[in-house]
Amino acid sequence: MTTTHSADRALPTGTVTFLFTDIEGSTRLWATEHDAMRASLARHDALLRQCIETHSGHIFKTGGDAFCAVFATATDAVGAALAAQQALHAERWSEQAAIRVRMSLHTGAAELRDGDYFGTPLSHVARLLAAGHGGQTLVSQITHDLCRDRLPAETTLKSLGEHSLKDLARRETVFQLCHPGLAPAFPPLKMLLAPMDENMPSIAVLPFVNLSRDEENEYFADGLADELLNMLSKIRGVRVASRTSAFYFKGKDVDLATVAQKLNVAAVLEGSVRKSGNRVRITAQLIQVATDSHLWSDSYDRELTEIFAVQDDIAKSVVTELRAALLGEASSAMAAAQVAAEVERLGRDRSENAEAYRLYLQGSFFVDRNLPKENARGMEMLRQALALEPDFALAWTGLARGYRHEAEFFSAAVAPTYAQARAAASRALELAPERVEGHIELGRIRTSDWDWQGAEAALARALQLAPENAAALLAAGVLARIRGQLPEAIAFGRRAVALDPLSVDGHQQLARTLVAAGQLDAAEDSIRTATDLNPATGMLHARLGTIRLMQGRPEEAITVYRKELLEYARLLGLALAYHALGQPADSDAALNSLVERYADSCAYQICEIHGYRGDIEAAFGWLERAYTQRDHGLHAVLHNVFLNNLRGDPRWRVFLSKLGLAD
Repeated sequence: MTTTHSADRALPTGTVTFLFTDIEGSTRLWATEHDAMRASLARHDALLRQCIETHSGHIFKTGGDAFCAVFATATDAVGAALAAQQALHAERWSEQAAIRVRMSLHTGAAELRDGDYFGTPLSHVARLLAAGHGGQTLVSQITHDLCRDRLPAETTLKSLGEHSLKDLARRETVFQLCHPGLAPAFPPLKMLLAPMDENMPSIAVLPFVNLSRDEENEYFADGLADELLNMLSKIRGVRVASRTSAFYFKGKDVDLATVAQKLNVAAVLEGSVRKSGNRVRITAQLIQVATDSHLWSDSYDRELTEIFAVQDDIAKSVVTELRAALLGEASSAMAAAQVAAEVERLGRDRSENAEAYRLYLQGSFFVDRNLPKENARGMEMLRQALALEPDFALAWTGLARGYRHEAEFFSAAVAPTYAQARAAASRALELAPERVEGHIELGRIRTSDWDWQGAEAALARALQLAPENAAALLAAGVLARIRGQLPEAIAFGRRAVALDPLSVDGHQQLARTLVAAGQLDAAEDSIRTATDLNPATGMLHARLGTIRLMQGRPEEAITVYRKELLEYARLLGLALAYHALGQPADSDAALNSLVERYADSCAYQICEIHGYRGDIEAAFGWLERAYTQRDHGLHAVLHNVFLNNLRGDPRWRVFLSKLGLAD
C-alpha cells in the first residue's frame, strides 16, 4: 500500500475512527474486464475522496482499489461511509465493471508514525472488512456505541449478532449501516477461520471392531463409534479427528503410532462391540500414544435399551482423562459435573427409543454407501425409525441426506426430490436447531439446488456451532469455489484437509479449487495425495489430465486421461486433448461416443468440448440443456477454462444471471 495524506491538514491522534474500503471481486474484474475496470476505478477513487474529505476525513493509505481513511470522530466517519455508499449506489457503472464496495468502521487508539497508523485497531477494522460483502458497511461495537445517538437522518445501525473475527480473542456484536437508499439485506457475514490451537487435547475415535457373529451387525459397531466421535467433537476444548480419516483405518493392521502421526492426534480411542439379540457388550480403551499408556479402559455388558448411558459414560471418561493427561487438569467434583452436564446437553436431541436408534444407525450405514439400492434401503429404515420416534432429529437429517443422494445421482425427478430433502432437513433443524449435522446437510442441499445465499446461511451457522468440523469446512469451500470466491475456498479447503487428512474427497475438492485459481503445481500435489489414499477413486486421472492440458502438455494429458476409471470423464478428456493436439478426427470420435452414451446426463461435459473447440452455437445449446438437466457440472461454470470462448458472448452473462452467479 502507498502512504498518502494531505500535507496541509494534520492527521488526528489519540482515539480515532478508521474507515477501510475495497471493491468486491476486483481481481476477477481486472482479469476479465480490464479496460472497463480501469474507467470504473478512476470514478470510484474520485467519489471516495470527495465523500471522505467532505466529512473531515483523511486518506492516509491506498493500495490498488483499497482506501484507508481516518476521522477525529465516529460521527464523521459514519457520515462519510453513508455518503460514499449512496454515491456509489447512484452511479451508472458500465455493465461489464459494476463497482460494489464493502466498508468497515472501527474506533480505537492507534500510534501515528511517519504519516501512517499502527496498532490493534487497524487489524480490527481490516478483519471486519474481510467479513463483509460488496455494498455493505460493517460497524464495530465501540463505533456503534459512540455514534448511535447522532446518526444521519433515516440512518440506523442493525445488529448482525455476535461474531468471532479472525485473530481477535473475544466475540463481539457487529452492526450494519442501513439507510432507505441502500441495499437492505446481504448474505451472512463471510466465514472467517481462526488459527488452529495445536495445544488442544486431540483424539481419534477408531472404528469399533464388530465381534458379533452376524456381519450384519457391523452397522452397530460403526454407528457406536460414529456417535461417540460426533459427541466428543462438540465438547469444549477437545479436537477430534474427522470420521473419514479415522475410518480410513477400518480393517487395516496399522500400529497406533502411525495412526496418531497421520491424524495429528495425541490419543486414540478404540474398542469392540459384540451384539446378540437385545444385549450388547462394549469394551473401550483410551491410549496416550506418545507414552503408549492406557489412560482409561472399561467394559459394559448391557441391554440395548441402556446404550445411551454407555455412550455418555464413555464420553465423560474420555474427556476427563484427556484433560488430565494432556493439560494437567486436576480431577475435581466441579470439573466432573461440568463434563457430565455438557454430555447430558449433547444427548438431549437423540431418540430415547432403542429400536428407533438401531434403525437410525442401520439406515445411516446404508445411506452413507451412496449406492442406489443401499440408499433406498437406508431411507426405508430411517422412515421406520421416524414412525417409532417422529421427533428424532438425527433420523430426519439422515433422511434428508438420502433424498439429496437420490436427487444428485439416482432420480430423474430432481426438483421434487430436492424439495423433499429440504423439508426433511428443515424438520431436523426445527427439532434440534443446535445440531450441526442438520445445518451442514441443509447447506449441501441448497448448494446442489443452486440456492447460494441459503447455502451460505446454513453453512455459516454450522461453522458458528462447530468451527473445526471438517465436513462443514469442506462444504463451505465448495460453495465459495462455485461463487468464484477462490481465496476463501482455498482457505476452507486447506483447513478441511488439515482436520481430515485422509479424506480422498477433501483432497480432490481442494485440487479442483487450486486448478480454478491457476495453482497447478499445488493442485497436482493434492491429486497425488488423493491417489495415494485410494487409487481406485473416479476422477483422479481426469483431474490430473486437465492439469497437464492447462500446462500445455497435451500428449501427456492423453496418456493420463486414458487411465481414468469413469468412462464419461475419460471421453471428455480425450476429446479436449486431441483437439489441443490438432487431431480433429480423434476429438470427434471421443465427442460422438460421449454424446451417444451420455447425452442425458453429461450435457455440461459436451458443452465443455464444444466451447473449447470454438463451436459457440453448439456450446450454448448444450449449456442450456445442462441447465434443464440440472447438471452438477454447472458448479464449475465461473472458472472453467474450457468455456473461455463463450465469455465474450452476450448470452454468457444472461446465463450466469439465470444461475444466480452473475455477480
